[in-house]
Amino acid sequence: MPDSKNILIQQENSSVNGTVEISPRVLEIILGIAAREVDGVYDMRDSLSSTLNSLFGLENHGKGVTIEQKDDGLIADVYAYFDYGISVPKVSLKLQKALKEQLVFMTDLKLKDINVHVVGLVAKKADGNIEGIKISE
Repeated sequence: MPDSKNILIQQENSSVNGTVEISPRVLEIILGIAAREVDGVYDMRDSLSSTLNSLFGLENHGKGVTIEQKDDGLIADVYAYFDYGISVPKVSLKLQKALKEQLVFMTDLKLKDINVHVVGLVAKKADGNIEGIKISE
């Protein structure tokens, strides 16, 4: 019996009938990996569980992304740290476009909304060290 939180994809116009069931966690991982590859995105927001996992050598690829299924479509919330000195609106638009394209490419699912939350900026000092500028929690 399928989990009611999973996303079902109906196989139409194919030689095989049936459904594909995808966990929202899988979609979060897809979007988390795609988000970190966008120029201007420094990293994604950590949660306590992903911090603990990293201590044990486990990487949480879905950190900083949450997916919610509404009646009218899928909504993604992305929490990211950006590089200092970039254009926040331009990087946000690139991020939204990249996530939308990657999800369609890998799952044929479309996102209704992609909400980008810039939670901080990260500046590099002249000596190569990193200095974080926290904007919000």
